[in-house]
Amino acid sequence: MKNVLYTLFFMLAVGFTATAQEVTNGPVISIDKEVHDYGTIQKGGDGTCEFTVTNTGTAPLTITRCKGSCGCTVPKCEKAPIKPGDSSVISVKYDTKRVGPINKSVTITSNAVNEPTKVVRIKGKVENTEAGGAPVKQSATGAPTNQ
Repeated sequence: MKNVLYTLFFMLAVGFTATAQEVTNGPVISIDKEVHDYGTIQKGGDGTCEFTVTNTGTAPLTITRCKGSCGCTVPKCEKAPIKPGDSSVISVKYDTKRVGPINKSVTITSNAVNEPTKVVRIKGKVENTEAGGAPVKQSATGAPTNQ
């Protein structure tokens, strides 16, 4: 009976060790955050944010495309391969002339073995303000009112 228990314990220990040491070969994409929250920003304010991409794999990571979900969200990414252990920055510019909630996405396409297509998001709210800094009230149609 002791031998059966020792054998069973040994097999479980070997199984856990093999699982823990699993290494992914090839390029692996890791991003510092899934969502960038602008919070509340003013109309015409700075709508730029950055996502840091790190290659945690064993081969060069190549980002082939970065695409915003609409024309108001413009990402910019480096096309040069990212060596294992190195990082690159994806810069995203949102058009803050558009008043209202922000809920957009950026799709990153690469040769990563873990996620060849990775989606990150930006969110927040753009407020319209008068010269004095007070928010401008809007009608149901979005037009400013004089109340």
